[in-house]
Amino acid sequence: MSWHRSERAVLADALAAAGPGTPTLCEGWRAEHLAAHVVLRERSPLAAAGIALPPLTARTSRLTLKTGDAATDPAGFAALVTQVRQGPPAWSPLRWAGDLVQHVELFVHAEDVRRGAGPVPARTLPAAQEDALWRALTRSARLLYRDWLRTHGLVLAAPGRTARVGRRPVDPDADLVLRGSVGELVLHAYGRTSAADVTLEGAPPAVAQMQADVRRV
Repeated sequence: MSWHRSERAVLADALAAAGPGTPTLCEGWRAEHLAAHVVLRERSPLAAAGIALPPLTARTSRLTLKTGDAATDPAGFAALVTQVRQGPPAWSPLRWAGDLVQHVELFVHAEDVRRGAGPVPARTLPAAQEDALWRALTRSARLLYRDWLRTHGLVLAAPGRTARVGRRPVDPDADLVLRGSVGELVLHAYGRTSAADVTLEGAPPAVAQMQADVRRV
């Protein structure tokens, strides 16, 4: 199963239902800006480079805002959503990237739109998709939580599965268990900490420090 394809449909449907002007979990972006981000990432190599390369980040941010601001009317927004739904063009490497590159990206952005205006019920994901998200999360968690892991330990716990991230800390009070469904753990790891339905288990100072985490991924 190519889960990125189903997540693309969820994202496009969420954008269409939200409409332009709707807030998202991405600070400073409304629905049209998030749609522009996805389209530029997949259709503009220079803009896509700015997502990963700091010297080009400011230019990409300006282009994302400009593209989104130009699509606030119903027709312009619908055209942008259509491009999101169609996915990368044939010449784009992302056309063939598959789940390894696209699954988590599209899953997180679908939730950015779904939850942008306030809490909504979490989706029930197929077990096989949760397996795929868990594999992706455990591959990337050490990088995503790298600042935390300099001084603390972290265990990810979802129903039926656990994974330690990094080394066990010398001080047991510096250890923390982050517990939730796989999808919610993914959202937390990718910086959507205020919207992710997770619980923190550990010594009060460690819990407080994680609660104050304002990472942007």
